Amino acid sequence: MPEKELRLFHLLRVRGLGRRRIRQLLRIDPQLTSIYQLSVNELQTLLKLPSPTIDKIHNDLHSSQIISSIKYDYSQTNMISIYNPLYPQLLKMIPDPPLCLYAKGNLDYLNHEPKLSVVGTRAHSQEAERKVQYLFKPLIQHDWLIVSGMAKGIDKLSHQAALAYNGKTIAVLGFGFHHIYPKENIHIMNTIGRNHLLLSEYPPHTKPKPWHFPERNRIISGLSFGSLIIEAKEKSGTFITAEQALEQGREVFVVPGSILSPQTKGCHLLIQEGATLIYDSTDLIQAWKTTKISV
Repeated sequence: MPEKELRLFHLLRVRGLGRRRIRQLLRIDPQLTSIYQLSVNELQTLLKLPSPTIDKIHNDLHSSQIISSIKYDYSQTNMISIYNPLYPQLLKMIPDPPLCLYAKGNLDYLNHEPKLSVVGTRAHSQEAERKVQYLFKPLIQHDWLIVSGMAKGIDKLSHQAALAYNGKTIAVLGFGFHHIYPKENIHIMNTIGRNHLLLSEYPPHTKPKPWHFPERNRIISGLSFGSLIIEAKEKSGTFITAEQALEQGREVFVVPGSILSPQTKGCHLLIQEGATLIYDSTDLIQAWKTTKISV
């Protein structure tokens, strides 16, 4: 691993540093060398953080154990920094791209086009599976790649459809590869890791945390030219992905449904707010043909 990339992976494991401060450091020191030479007082002057946090940062910057764990992970999985040519071009364009990715599976998928991100409620309707099959089969026949988040509900249906129709799929995880959540997804996650692609910005040992899932949504939407909402309740986490897609300058597509179904009330609200109504797969194919995003 190039030294600059090793340092970047290292900084992401330093307690007290986050993406914003690491970007600040990159602006000051693009090669990330000077930070390792700073004293505790110099770090405090630069970062303006409380003393206990600065102490943790200084200790972690000089931790051989962290370096050893990074090198071990590098021997076991694919680690791709934002400086790596394999890093997905569309993802690099979003306001807050992950600085590093952990990947398991077919790396050619990273820059395969077109990709379509798919999100929706965990508690879907009985009709949801038919919607997914109806829309996805023609897309997969046109070699589209399906991106989703390996959660219960619509995410799982989307990955399953891609596998059933011999398509391509990427699962973006809110945890490291050494964990599986929810446990019922063990088979499909292992299948995707072998034959398709698992992605995470979290090191392999990282357990799932509640805030990881809304955070990883920006990666789901950022990988694709557009996000498709299959079903969403009125108050749904799906809205987070829709908002992030719009902030990223990406399309938001929505499948309508019955006005009597709570699983589609959120979809109708999104359509009222200007999202594109999707009637069938040709609507998505046409949207891709006319996209202004440069890949």
